[in-house]
Amino acid sequence: MANVSIRMDDNLKKQAEDLFNDLGMNLTTAFTIFVKQAIREQGIPFEVTRETPNSETISAINEVQQMKQNPSLGKAYTDVDKMMEELLA
Repeated sequence: MANVSIRMDDNLKKQAEDLFNDLGMNLTTAFTIFVKQAIREQGIPFEVTRETPNSETISAINEVQQMKQNPSLGKAYTDVDKMMEELLA
């Protein structure tokens, strides 16, 4: 048997221990299951993605893209004070 040392945030470790204890195993068993599954699948056994933006953020991104394509949709300012005045009104 080989020893493997893993460094992680204390809070993350506690959350993982609580979860795996509820599932009837310890961290060692959970990591062993992960590694065995990774070997079976020849990759990480789950999808690894960036955090997905929520619908409000997606809408804002789409709005900016539309405004870049058609600048008449937005309002341009040459005076920051005037812009802030209108934004805060």
